[in-house]
Amino acid sequence: MKVELKWIDNMRFIAVPPSGHGVYLDTKAEVGGMNSGPSPMELLLIALGGCTSMDVVSILRKMKEDIEDYRLEIEAERAQEHPRYYTKIHLKYLFYGKHLKEENIKRAVELSQTKYCSVSENLKGRSEISYSYEIIKE
Repeated sequence: MKVELKWIDNMRFIAVPPSGHGVYLDTKAEVGGMNSGPSPMELLLIALGGCTSMDVVSILRKMKEDIEDYRLEIEAERAQEHPRYYTKIHLKYLFYGKHLKEENIKRAVELSQTKYCSVSENLKGRSEISYSYEIIKE
């Protein structure tokens, strides 16, 4: 895979992956940015959330689960000194549906975290990743 980053100005860049869908990056004003886009570290959490969410939804569809809505909340802590990597990341999966089977929800989340999510696998060893799930039957 090849990704190209092009500098726009200040600390703003556009990243273009093989799909051709550009992503703008920036950072906070106090470090020279204009706060016009997500920072690289924010994008890392977004990538993690996207990876595991796509796994989970795909697995649950194969299990014929009737998901009415789905959310993922991510909380993370960073090291105080450089490189300021994520030391702890917690993923809270929220599933909405009247007839969801807890055993299938649990299995889908576990499979994503232990087998399928490549972003999660890349973070392991440096970041402590934990997760929980909740089923909301509204």
